[in-house]
Amino acid sequence: MPSIQSTLAKTHLPKTGMNADSQSQQPSSSLVLLLASGAGLSVASLYYSQPMLGTLAKDIGVSDVNIGFVPTLTQLGYALGILLLAPLGDRHDRRQIILIKLSLLVLALLATAFSHSLDVLLVASLAIGLTATMAQDIVPAAATLAHESRRGKVVGTVMTGLLLGILLSRVVSGFVAERFGWRVMFVIAAVSVIGIGIAMWRGLPRFTPTTNLSYRALLASLLDLLRRHARLRQAALAQGVLSMGFSAFWSTLAVMLHGEPFHMGSAVAGAFGLAGAVGALAAPVAGHLADKRGPEMVTRLGTGLAVLSFALMCIGSWCSPVTQLWLLIIGTIGFDLGVQMTLVAHQTIVYGIDPGARSRLNAVLFVGMFIGMAIGASAGSILLAQWGWIAVTGMATLTSLAAFALRLKTTHVNKS
Repeated sequence: MPSIQSTLAKTHLPKTGMNADSQSQQPSSSLVLLLASGAGLSVASLYYSQPMLGTLAKDIGVSDVNIGFVPTLTQLGYALGILLLAPLGDRHDRRQIILIKLSLLVLALLATAFSHSLDVLLVASLAIGLTATMAQDIVPAAATLAHESRRGKVVGTVMTGLLLGILLSRVVSGFVAERFGWRVMFVIAAVSVIGIGIAMWRGLPRFTPTTNLSYRALLASLLDLLRRHARLRQAALAQGVLSMGFSAFWSTLAVMLHGEPFHMGSAVAGAFGLAGAVGALAAPVAGHLADKRGPEMVTRLGTGLAVLSFALMCIGSWCSPVTQLWLLIIGTIGFDLGVQMTLVAHQTIVYGIDPGARSRLNAVLFVGMFIGMAIGASAGSILLAQWGWIAVTGMATLTSLAAFALRLKTTHVNKS
């Protein structure tokens, strides 16, 4: 895969006469829809393989253990891309970055579709993760285009597209793979990215770079931003802590439902993912509340909702199976809504810190979130094996409570 940095260095960026502030005006609804669609289709590429891993292993002739490296490398590539590539949005025209990543994502998807060995599939999976980070270029682009008074709503709408991409990708890929084969799914994915790429090439405006820092200095500035801005540290820490419970829940849900007393299959666990639609559709509402009432209030509301939802599921461990299942459904909807509300509010806070560093600020926020998710997944598996489901929901309740306390403390400090 060619170096994005070297490619961008050779790209001539026409002068537009606009900086980050002058570009901040209300974008048209069609442009917001384009950005939301681009974010959704790019991040969906990370999840197409998950429902098809059994079919992939059988077709290529590898073990279930080895095929598990496919989603692992995809997620690893995405995390590395956020850290190493997302900051480039402040150094170069975001339009050029998005289009270059988009082109490379198409190649990675096609390489996956036509791979016949595990080695090729793993390399392609890593490339998909790296290039799917165009979603993390699109969200700061939306924040730059929107006026400050409407930034939360615009970011929330784009996040709806991103979250729906995550939600629907598993459903679509499972359906297509069962009827037409897994290779067809990746070809369809490549074609869909080409389609949105043509629309973005025609409809996406250019963005004036906001810094001339070298690549090494750009990465070093991530730590400088974290050190200088208390609001960034607070947002990254609170979202990271909140994500621990979120990840612990989703990484252990299928195992819990498979055992006593439910004996339910993976399809039922996947159906719980439909609760994510509530969080996705509520993202613009959270953004609107952040614009009208302040993002700090939304973070308290979101983290508080997560605390109540996880506590409800924890209490359900002492109830009958039927009652526990209903509390599980209600709690899943509640905490997913709370986590997504908090994320949109944190993005609104972070994007307002420094208009010239939005890509780097976004990278710091999401790196903190991914660290929390990684810790939560590991801790959740250990807790489930040692002490059962009540320990998982208990931990999720405590981490959500910690995030709520962090946001209360932040509000107190800001007022004082």
